[in-house]
Amino acid sequence: MDDDAPGIEPGTPYLAVDLDILDRNLRGMAAGAADRGLALRPHAKTHKCVPIAQRQLAYGAAGLTVATIGEAEVFAEAGCTDLFIAYPVWASDARARRLRALAERVTLRVGVDSPEAAALLARALVGTGAEVLVEVDSGHHRSGVEPASAGTVAVAAARQGLPVRGVFTFPGHGYGPGRRADAAADEAGALVAAAAALEAEGIDAEVRSGGSTPTADLTDGDVLTEFRPGVYVFGDAQQVELGSCGWPDVALTAVATVVSRSGPRVILDAGSKVLGADQPAWVTGAGRLPDHPEARITALSEHHATVVFPADRPTPGLGEQLRVAPNHVCSAVNLADELVIVSDGRVADRWAVAARGANT
Repeated sequence: MDDDAPGIEPGTPYLAVDLDILDRNLRGMAAGAADRGLALRPHAKTHKCVPIAQRQLAYGAAGLTVATIGEAEVFAEAGCTDLFIAYPVWASDARARRLRALAERVTLRVGVDSPEAAALLARALVGTGAEVLVEVDSGHHRSGVEPASAGTVAVAAARQGLPVRGVFTFPGHGYGPGRRADAAADEAGALVAAAAALEAEGIDAEVRSGGSTPTADLTDGDVLTEFRPGVYVFGDAQQVELGSCGWPDVALTAVATVVSRSGPRVILDAGSKVLGADQPAWVTGAGRLPDHPEARITALSEHHATVVFPADRPTPGLGEQLRVAPNHVCSAVNLADELVIVSDGRVADRWAVAARGANT
């Protein structure tokens, strides 16, 4: 049989997506956004997949968030017409030309967090209708200015001829046990302060954008106008351990085969080149097995995972297939060429990971 034929289960390892769980996750987040009066602009860097983006838009998403110009180009080519590149783009040389070409095809917003970056963006984008949002740091301490400095960046961008639409942040410090509520509160406080800084300069912060999957349920709809969760489409082991979702909400797993067995320890044929290598200090292993939550993945090599089962539990046999939830699903998807779509326990389709490797 041809492993690449539609409807035929491929050889392991592969990434499988349960279509019914996926659609339930998409509908649930869309409904939650609508209930709070928030625009949903999901982050496509998680799935990098056109059919999933199309589903998100069909369920009411206002547009897509992307991480790179390359991702934006992929989704623009697929007909997605409203895109936000949510990081401070340094628009030099070829990147500037790509940005301008993109802005001439779609409704485009770009992040900015310095006057210098604003000057480069202006050379690329003035006259295209593209807008900018000022990024502020709400506690994650990655990119973004202090909220009180947002007005300075906004004025610099406006003087260069760039329409400033508002402010945005990423409460990434919510990725830690017990930190979700504090991160959501920090997010709201930072956006209030940043909006006030813009308004003090006579610039309306019409858009106040934030959000992440861990903080999604806690997003303050009285402060934010839109939010940008990404991982919610699939879920992963981190989200389960954070309490953002449960095992029934995990739509994507790696399917792997037991290739070696010794006592309570088994070796699977899926390692870091399938699952990704992300393992924060607070997680309980290098991924989890949803059907065997008591087991622990104690080690990953490039092509193998070591799984230890409790001594009082049955150990899977040689040749048995197990489902593994990666710690960080975004990294796992970026390692795959395709997602195997499963419905009612059968392979229904295969979707290309179209934006795989679109990292610039």
